[in-house]
Amino acid sequence: MRYIDMHCDTLEKALAQKAETFYELQGTMVDLKRLLQAGAGAQFFAMFLPQREEPEWFGLKEMPPLEELLMQMYAVYRNTMERYAELVAPARSLEDYRKNCESGKLSAFLTVENGALVQGKMEMLERLHEMGVGLLTLTWNDPNCFGYQHSADPEQMARGLTAFGKEAVQYMNGLGMIVDVSHLSDGGFYDVADCCKKPFVASHSNCRALCPATRNLTDDMIRVLAEHGGVAGLNWEPSFVNADAGDRYTTVAALCDHIDHMYRVGGADCPAIGTDFDGIGGSFEIADCTAMGRLFDELHRRGHSDDFLEKLAYKNVERVIAESMR
Repeated sequence: MRYIDMHCDTLEKALAQKAETFYELQGTMVDLKRLLQAGAGAQFFAMFLPQREEPEWFGLKEMPPLEELLMQMYAVYRNTMERYAELVAPARSLEDYRKNCESGKLSAFLTVENGALVQGKMEMLERLHEMGVGLLTLTWNDPNCFGYQHSADPEQMARGLTAFGKEAVQYMNGLGMIVDVSHLSDGGFYDVADCCKKPFVASHSNCRALCPATRNLTDDMIRVLAEHGGVAGLNWEPSFVNADAGDRYTTVAALCDHIDHMYRVGGADCPAIGTDFDGIGGSFEIADCTAMGRLFDELHRRGHSDDFLEKLAYKNVERVIAESMR
């Protein structure tokens, strides 16, 4: 089944392999060749920008400035778009996506994970948008100019968006850039819900009722997200799937349990896919994008309708793209 995946960290892996494109990569969960084999309709490719000195994540000896790191990953993205233009094309609107589908091409949506690079400047948001970035994950695992990250500390978790963050969310609405609350604190989530005028997303977050990880959404958050027309992307990371933090194996059944729960709490229009492929560790029954069909097979076996499976696979995200991105 055609599907849209709202989050992968494959550009980071391609950079670490010193690859000029992501057409064919070694030891990853995603590359262009396999996405085409899987019948994917679109993949959101994150340019991940940590606020930590971890150069080895990117195959580098020293950590460059975030803007330089961004441009290195952007080069891999652009090289792939240019060299494999007959197979894949950029997208930043529903119109782009539909044209690519009609041409038999994969749509590649470009995103940024962690808004630290913005440094409180609206002009940087404009620049990212001009580069083709259609979604911004406001924080990663550290505070930045937008607000505060998820945390096991209740006081930290309650902290919300900064004054700039609240203004920036509305500015992103005007630009046509999707606001992503994955990694954000609970306080930040509710601030986004209060000030965001368009549907927003949790691109790669699961259900806290089934797994207590602070990266996951509470039932109330799922309901609020659904009320705003947003979606939550199912994440494969074992520590966000399994209640037992020591269980490092993600099964299809456990993934489907999260979809079932999200469906019951938020309705059929809320669940989506946001695998976090190439940004996670552990063992997986669905180990790369080519095995995505196993998820839909199990959900069908559980009695879900074809209509719901299509919503989960691509229609829910298509709706958010139509309403929030340009």
